[in-house]
Amino acid sequence: MPVPDSLRIGKVEIRPATVLAPMAGVTDTVFRRFIRNLGGCGLIMTEFTSADGVLRAKDQKAKRYLHFYEDEHPISAQLFGSNPQVMADAARMVEDLGFDLVDLNLGCPAKKVVKCNGGSGLLRDLPAIGKIFEAVRAAVKVPFTVKFRAGWNDEEIVCVELAKMAEDCGLSAVALHARTREQGYSGDARWDWIGAVKDAVKIPVIGNGDIRTPEDACRMVAETGCDAVMIGRTAPSNPWIFRQIEQYCDRGGMGVSPVQAERSSAAVYDEPTELDRYQMIRTYFQMLIEEELPDAVGKMKQFASWFTHGVPGGAGLRKAIYESKNAPEILNRVEDFFEARLCSAGILAREG
Repeated sequence: MPVPDSLRIGKVEIRPATVLAPMAGVTDTVFRRFIRNLGGCGLIMTEFTSADGVLRAKDQKAKRYLHFYEDEHPISAQLFGSNPQVMADAARMVEDLGFDLVDLNLGCPAKKVVKCNGGSGLLRDLPAIGKIFEAVRAAVKVPFTVKFRAGWNDEEIVCVELAKMAEDCGLSAVALHARTREQGYSGDARWDWIGAVKDAVKIPVIGNGDIRTPEDACRMVAETGCDAVMIGRTAPSNPWIFRQIEQYCDRGGMGVSPVQAERSSAAVYDEPTELDRYQMIRTYFQMLIEEELPDAVGKMKQFASWFTHGVPGGAGLRKAIYESKNAPEILNRVEDFFEARLCSAGILAREG
């Protein structure tokens, strides 16, 4: 079954029905625009941002997390916190900044977040979640959504109850990462939990967890009936994943076995060439430099660790990047590496 062409959350149309998951340290404005420009992603989300931080005028990190450009619409701001009034006030500020949606994080498993009763730490206190739902829903006019895990552990699964409560409180959609807090990011995502939530509510349900290929995205929709798919950790290592899903659905890839696809003259989705990879990493690094982010060098090194795995000679490039001291030096290392390979393959002409 193909991923739906579109999804409406409140008055916001998401086209196609694919979502870039909020990821701490990853989904800043540069990465979001980078993904948006590659095509195929219907909704992008900020890094999860502390509601307390939003209300502190001097919190520069929160301000940076919530910085976005006009070409990022539709965009959702994700907040975390445990105080209903603080959450409501922060959501109101986010709405005033021009975000299309506001989302509550009930999924982060990090200890430093959980110990403050944020993220998945709230999954053991549904009444407290209900108060947050009611306060935020009353505070904003834009669609209000929630992203959550199935429960604290396998003995405390609350996803269906939580989804019903969200619907009763007037939330516009729910997104389920089909793992428990105890799992973290290990083990397999339990897609049957997504199906159970979909069966329980009428508002849109977004499925998240273990989508690594276009085939996975379509299989999740077929098995769970979810209205959209959300992709997180696959995106940094394969930024083309959203475009590939769109191609796979448009080209009739559903029902084509891997053997049939290999024998077919028309690929069901495009795999990036080495030239594509070069242009992609150079574009992303140049965007980081232009944005003048204080942690641009760290982000370049982080991105290189994701993207160069599987590239022939990539270990050498990673080493060169890690040893570089500034952004221009990193960009030069990338250009030298790829241009040498592409010239030797006759894809680029040597200068001089």
